[in-house]
Amino acid sequence: MRPLADMPRDVAASIIGVFADIDDTLTTDGRLPAASYAAMEALYEAGLFVAPITGRPAGWCDMVARFWPVTGVVGENGAFYFSYDAAERRMRRSFFATDAERADNRRRLDAVGARILEEVPGAAISADQLYREADLAIDFCEDVAPLDRAAVARIKAIFEAEGAIAKISSIHVNGWFGDYDKLSMSRRFAREILGIDLDAARERIVFAGDSPNDAPMFGFFPNACGVANVLDFQDEIDTPPAFVASARGGSGFVEIAELILSARLGAVSANPPGAETAARSIEASTGLHP
Repeated sequence: MRPLADMPRDVAASIIGVFADIDDTLTTDGRLPAASYAAMEALYEAGLFVAPITGRPAGWCDMVARFWPVTGVVGENGAFYFSYDAAERRMRRSFFATDAERADNRRRLDAVGARILEEVPGAAISADQLYREADLAIDFCEDVAPLDRAAVARIKAIFEAEGAIAKISSIHVNGWFGDYDKLSMSRRFAREILGIDLDAARERIVFAGDSPNDAPMFGFFPNACGVANVLDFQDEIDTPPAFVASARGGSGFVEIAELILSARLGAVSANPPGAETAARSIEASTGLHP
């Protein structure tokens, strides 16, 4: 992992879009700072696609896709993507599993959840479980007293013993049945909504994240970036990001956005005046200073 400042300017200037985890990447201490939101808006208004790639539930993702300055959102660790078409006033939804498969998986996950609560004292079903379509989220520090790493590992092991896939985020252990993850659904989102071959474009896309469940994205995108709190998990992440911001959480995401916008502003300075004026207008309206 190299400091974010080491990313070459020509690489930063070539970025066409940003995928980003939400919890502890866009957020800080459980809140979305105004600066993080402004950074997303600045990227979006500069012509880049912006898409949260999160473990958060479908209910939250519907709101994010409708109201945030984003092109869409991949939720529940790759179970689906949502993208709102404002012109047609229509939410485009695509799920990995069918309705019947999700209903069957829910029954299986309910049994796994009961076992986890019995065997891991202090664990709890996440408060946002009511709004989930495809997975089970076990809270180990968001709304409960933080569990130690051994307890978190035990939760993951129980999921896997029951035949589920399990990933550890900064706040939850998420488990599901189905051969998908954040990367596989990001591929589908890129193809169906963005019209992009993700394999061909991966060097021009930044993924920003912070925790072990981001490893597939870190490994796939050569210019993936971690916010500084990714260092808390460096011994647990199979594939770390190429670059790391100096700040944690939302402030780290702002660093990443500023680097990209700064490089793009420098790149358009050689273009016709209209392009430079537009770029500077974005900078002025967002308060971000490349």
